[in-house]
Amino acid sequence: MSTQKPSIPKGTRDFGPEESSRRNYIMDIIKSNFKLYGFSQIETPAIENLSTLTGKYGDEGDKLLFKIINSGDYLKNVTTDDLEGGSQQMLSKISEKGLRYDLTVPFARFVVQHRNDITFPFKRFQIQPVWRADRPQKGRYREFYQCDADIVGTDSLWNEVNLTMLIQDVFRDLKYEQITIKINHRDILSKLASFVGLPGQEIPFCVAIDKLDKIGDEKVTEELIGLGADSAKIAELFEIFGKEDSSASKLEAIASILGSSRGIDELKDYFKFLKLAGGSDANVELDFSLARGLTYYTGVIFEVKANDVKIGSICGGGRYDNLTGVFGMENVSGVGISFGLDRIYDVLTEKNLFPTSVNQPVDALILHFDQESFEHGLGLLAKMRSAGITCEIYPDVIKIKKQFNYADKIGIPYTIVIGSEEIKTGKYAFKNMKSGEQQTLDINEIIQLIQND
Repeated sequence: MSTQKPSIPKGTRDFGPEESSRRNYIMDIIKSNFKLYGFSQIETPAIENLSTLTGKYGDEGDKLLFKIINSGDYLKNVTTDDLEGGSQQMLSKISEKGLRYDLTVPFARFVVQHRNDITFPFKRFQIQPVWRADRPQKGRYREFYQCDADIVGTDSLWNEVNLTMLIQDVFRDLKYEQITIKINHRDILSKLASFVGLPGQEIPFCVAIDKLDKIGDEKVTEELIGLGADSAKIAELFEIFGKEDSSASKLEAIASILGSSRGIDELKDYFKFLKLAGGSDANVELDFSLARGLTYYTGVIFEVKANDVKIGSICGGGRYDNLTGVFGMENVSGVGISFGLDRIYDVLTEKNLFPTSVNQPVDALILHFDQESFEHGLGLLAKMRSAGITCEIYPDVIKIKKQFNYADKIGIPYTIVIGSEEIKTGKYAFKNMKSGEQQTLDINEIIQLIQND
């Protein structure tokens, strides 16, 4: 019998100690900013009912849902007619649950289900994995984490401004500020669809123009004409898209072809509030070609791009006035953003922006020459940890050189060596593994030196 080579599904990854430490570094910064901005943490199950998930992400999104086959005899309710009816008819008989596609729809379900237990406006954050049956490629995984912040129960545009400033603070703290926060409005997209001759076809219009940066004006134009759009109107529209003007000038240009619009008025207020709040619009770009494909956005939409790394959006979101309505709770406005942890990780890795201390497992390692030294070291270990220093003692009595090699390989910055002489004097060989400097110090001096480092 041959031994099976272990593997994991495509689009998923293992994370070793270094990767996990780096991911925690990102999550800790995001979480601290979420808390700074007044968001409270919740968690929802990995598994949701398919009835909760389907119909919320558009046809393309529904295809990317991971479905879970019913437990037990999942074929017991399937008839010959079901088999002949195809996969969609079969699905309702063999699968009732699926892995969550994002955190926003489960959050909307949570709000409706727990509406009597929460106070509005309700500000929540969630940091959990999601799953999509997508084609794996750079920056696109089948299992990945999202870090979401949402506000429901208020339609004030201050929330969009507040989220913009939160985004800026997160990337400032991550020491990566080469970002562009792209802003648009779904109302404007809807009116643009009508302008080019596609009234009532907002979704296919958005899907098409969302490809502009991938396939270019010419191919998108062909796709829109295929839907029935007017080529002259498309050319007029793309000319406005290509202008590198101020946000105010862009709004004036789009107003000249659309007339009055809720979206234009709200974007004007957005930039006004951002200025009044002391926020910066230096990395905020009004982009009328931005068309996030999810069907639940109804107002302002966000997308954050890394300017100097070839990767998809690293953060996105928007307003979704009608999302809770599908669960029986009407007239609750919400807005939220989602940080793509895995893509942010890839960006920081490529730009070498992780602090060296992130990869450091412990502050110090106690080394020893024999069993007596090992036992003496246990007392030092307790003192170090009581002082708030992360410390380990090498578990086996082996050659001291091998212990030093271990400390060096995993990046421990300090070592404390114990032998019979050190036990007698109470002074230990304390070595800085980076500089190679060695001193003879007592345990209190060692603790003070590490604490002051």
